[in-house]
Amino acid sequence: MACTVKRAFRYRFYPTGEQAAELLRTFGCVRLVYNRALEERTRAWYGEQRRVTYAESSAALTAWKKTGELAFLNEVSSVPLQQALRHLQTAFTNFFAGRARYPRFKSRKKSRQSAEYTRSAFKCRDGELTLAKMPGALDIVWSRPLPAGSEPSTVTVSRDAAGRWFVSILCEDRVTGPAPAERAVGVDAGLTSLVTLSTGEKVANPRYERRDRRRLARAQKDLARKVKGSANRDKARRKVARIHARIADRRRDHLHKLSTRLVHENQVVVIEDLGVRNMVKNRSLARAISDVAWRELRSMLECKAGWYGRELVVIDRWFPSSKLCSECGTVAGELPLGAREWRCRCGAVHDRDVNAARNLLAAGLAVSACGDGVRPQRESSRTGRSSVKQETQRSTAGLLRL
Repeated sequence: MACTVKRAFRYRFYPTGEQAAELLRTFGCVRLVYNRALEERTRAWYGEQRRVTYAESSAALTAWKKTGELAFLNEVSSVPLQQALRHLQTAFTNFFAGRARYPRFKSRKKSRQSAEYTRSAFKCRDGELTLAKMPGALDIVWSRPLPAGSEPSTVTVSRDAAGRWFVSILCEDRVTGPAPAERAVGVDAGLTSLVTLSTGEKVANPRYERRDRRRLARAQKDLARKVKGSANRDKARRKVARIHARIADRRRDHLHKLSTRLVHENQVVVIEDLGVRNMVKNRSLARAISDVAWRELRSMLECKAGWYGRELVVIDRWFPSSKLCSECGTVAGELPLGAREWRCRCGAVHDRDVNAARNLLAAGLAVSACGDGVRPQRESSRTGRSSVKQETQRSTAGLLRL
């Protein structure tokens, strides 16, 4: 099976001094336009209860360019500035729809530096990419070719905290999925093992952050000793950023390989909906939970399942997968986090993670077949309501079919 999807191809490039100066100037203008427009929208909303449209923000941008204070906005390409307003419009649309928080202002030090160019502001031909108002083509390391015959729709240039430059080219790609698979797998995420499969296989947690923890601590200590605003402090900051980038790159590479393997080998992949935001509030486990990047793995599975025609089923986070006996269906009582094995009243001895993965698989297959949740009813309810009603509401609200 083949389908056409939009994919972003990311490459590293090395700008000349003149190109770097132009891009940094563009980043600053994009950030200024975004913050100014956000300030105007915030003032209109809280002062007048009025929503500012994209057309009004675009007209305001034209007026800003005609003032002496902001006349320098004319020196960079107008397309990234318009794209910044479109991104702000999307942010407010998601906010008013309840899908995101209120947009925040961009910071030069903390926010990602980037600029987006549409088709009218770049030229991609014969292996060369040239941006509007940019002297010469970018020196890109083409680590993999773009899809044959594809026409890029947008180009995003960015610079990370480590000082590396990247260009992301969005274009349509024809994806040929793997052969249909009859297998289904339940995936239980953990800390000791990154994931445990319902087949009994355990994928070890690489713990990339722990491997570089000593080097990172030394670099952070050196950074803390530097005088603020000095050139040495900037060098020390980049050294810390390079270590973080090394950790993130290795983690992302491992998750890509794992997610690709799971999607290629199975027609149905069942995972659990984890409340990572609340889980990282545990001070003892916050660093370990952040290192495994469960949310990033889920995002990769969602994308690749859609590309290759697989089914990803997400089970409610309140489903007692660890305490439910996969043999007789009995729900155990209290099960401490340190108990990695437990014995059911029926005599079955369970590995905590393997048992959870098998229960997730059974619940996921029920969702895939019936479109409804399967959860055992507990005898008591902490809310005082009927346990049957409570379980039904949670099952209906929490089981997603992607």
